[in-house]
This record gives sequence, C-alpha cells and structure tokens, in this order.
Amino acid sequence: MYKKSINAFSEAKKFIPGGVNSPVRAFKSVDSTPVFFEKGKGSKMIDIDKNEYIDCVSSWGPLIFGHANENIINSIIETSKNGTTYGASTEIETLIAKKIIDMVPSVEKVRMVNSGTEATMSAIRLARGYTNKEKIIKFSGNYHGHGDSFLIKAGSGAVTLGLPDSPGVTKNIAKDTLIANFNNIESVEKLFNDNSKNIAAVIVEPIAGNMGLVKPQKTFLQELRNLCNKFKSVLIFDEVMTGFRVAAGGAQELYGVHPDLTTLGKIIGGGLPVGAYGGKKEIMNLLAPEGPVYQAGTLSGNPLAMSAGLSVLNLLENKVYEKLEYISKKIEDGWNENIIETKTKAHIARVGSMMTLFFSDKNQINNYNDALELNTKQYAKYFKSMLNMGVYLPPSQYECLFLSTAIDDDDIDHLIKSNKKALEELK
Repeated sequence: MYKKSINAFSEAKKFIPGGVNSPVRAFKSVDSTPVFFEKGKGSKMIDIDKNEYIDCVSSWGPLIFGHANENIINSIIETSKNGTTYGASTEIETLIAKKIIDMVPSVEKVRMVNSGTEATMSAIRLARGYTNKEKIIKFSGNYHGHGDSFLIKAGSGAVTLGLPDSPGVTKNIAKDTLIANFNNIESVEKLFNDNSKNIAAVIVEPIAGNMGLVKPQKTFLQELRNLCNKFKSVLIFDEVMTGFRVAAGGAQELYGVHPDLTTLGKIIGGGLPVGAYGGKKEIMNLLAPEGPVYQAGTLSGNPLAMSAGLSVLNLLENKVYEKLEYISKKIEDGWNENIIETKTKAHIARVGSMMTLFFSDKNQINNYNDALELNTKQYAKYFKSMLNMGVYLPPSQYECLFLSTAIDDDDIDHLIKSNKKALEELK
C-alpha cells in the first residue's frame, strides 16, 4: 500500500537530515513511515502509490480553498509569465498590503517577508528597538518558528519529538526569553513585576495551535493587553495560523483585543512561502529605510506569492466563513457522537475550521502541562487507522486539523464513519 513511499523515504534519508525538510513530516510521533505525495485537487491528495486521501491538514493551514484552486493557480501562472522575481518593487506588494490593512483590525502598516519564522523574529527585534528593552515573554507550548529566542519550551514539532529546548541556542539568548503559562495571567504578572523595566514584548498565539488547539480563557487576552499597557511593552499576536483562518480579521477580530504588532503567514501566500508583520504606524516606521531597525529580504514581496495571496484574500469575501463553519461543525458533531458511543476518553477543541481531537482523561486542555499528559500512543494508532481509511490527519497529537471549503458532504460522511471505525479499533 505504501511501498513507493517507504522506498522514497529510504532514499531521502541518504541526502536530507532525517529524510525530511521539516521534522513533523517524518511521522516519528505516530510510529510510522511518511507518505510522499504527488498531487492534490480540491479536498483530496494522492500519494506516489496512488492512494487517495481526504486532506484535513491543508498544508498546515494555507489551503483554505483546498488544493489547486483555479483562481489561485491562474494568478500564479499569469504572474509567472512576466518573470518570477525582480529583487525590486512591484505594485502588487502595495495591493496586498492595503488588503491586509483593510482586513486586520490592528494593522496600520505591514512588511512582507518569506516565512512565519522570519515574521516573528523581525517583530521581536522591532519591539526591542521601539522600547529599548531586551527581554520578551513567551508561553510554554506556543511555537513561533525556529528563531533562537523561541526554542524554549516550544510547542509543535519540538514537543512532538520530545525536544522542548534546542542545542545551539546560547545561554545569553535564552536568558532574555521569559516563560509564562498559557491561560495563567498570574504567571505573566509575576514576570512583569520581577522585570518591570526590561520587558520589550509579550508574544502569544491568541489561539494556541501548536500543543493541539487550546482556546484562550475568557479574559486572558484582554488582561495581557492591560499588562502591556501598564508596563509599556509591545503586545504581539502570532496569527500565522489564525490570521484569515478563524475570521477575516483573525483571532483579534473574534476576541476584540488588538495587539501592537501582528505576525502573519500561511493563507496570505496562497500556498507559496510567505510571512508578514504589521501594526501601529509609530512602531512600523522604525523599520529601515525609514528608521534604524534593520530587516531585509531578497525575495520579500515575491510577485508569485503576492499574486497568490491577494487572490486568496479577495476570495475570502464570499461567505467563506459560514461555509467553513458548516463543514467544521458537522464533522465535530459527528466525531463527538462517536466518542460518546465508543466510550473513548477523548474530546474535541475547535475554533472555526481549526480543530484537535485530544486523547485525554481531561475534559479540557488549557496549557502546556495539560498537553504533556495527552495519550500520544493512542493518537498514533488512531492516525494510522484513519490513514488506512483514506483520511490524512496531522501526524502528531500536538498539531491542528485545518479544514477547507473543498470538503463536501460525501467527504464529511466518510470522515465521520472512518472516525467511528478508528475509535472502535482502539478498543
């Protein structure tokens, strides 16, 4: 069934560390061999062994309209006919900047970069330049890319592989990153009180998506906003995942809390490599060449990525979120019924089209410590059962499902039936 994928992985390991270019793709946490894909269309992906899957990962979020959407593909093709990169300015960079500013409540100016990691690294440098302070606060289990400052009690692949701290991060860098507990405002307040004059920024996933999906408790984000105001620190929302995914204006629109800076990625590239960070004019104007904080990139604002991203953002205006909610709720309701009927110790967390099925004795996952108690072995068995039934899920208990508008009612029925069978097989 997976013979070609097994052989492809053996070959890849000869030339690529671990055989993959991003660790979670190695399928280590689900005790399996990675699947190698050759194409996707709509809600489906086909691997090199010609197996077909309903895709519930959507390339970790960008493919909100599914694979090979004609509008997006055509925009890339038409743009590429004039060239792929110039290392110079194009008008489309301004068009997508205006669109982002129109849609995201807190963004007054925006700078395009090439990845979410680049966006978060640049945002904290800018926050330090703006405040003339050195330390940042991040949260256990939040993942902000692989910048040195962030690889301390990180979520996502780091916790998946049991590597919450990374060799290669120096002690001097690590000491400037203070760790708080997600959904625990007292832990943040203590760090502020102990370092009252030297905290440049608080960076947070407003909806955590890298220890599974963990929602912010009722007043948590507003209390972060209040503390940053009190201590004159910059509040950064990492909306690389949630931006344009949970709502047109991201999590900040959903919860009504506006950060000083926002980092973006995934959806704004339409499936091509992209990142962005934006916020208040007074902060963004410190960036070179207007100000002294330096950041540059040869491929920043790449015309192919800008064209693809702009086509996605333009498509988001047509009742997309209502459709995503219909699809996501129907799957959630069906899976919840299956959990009850099979008496499985599990529950679902969902915000819009982001969702995680947690295997846990707890009724709710609120933070990193809760996430560490998840039954990852059970998830691995569940993952392999679903894969064998033609459902592609995140190959880690600590990652979210990202659902697309391409999923139809037949797909939903298959997802619900497969889920029930997989849960029954766990017994």
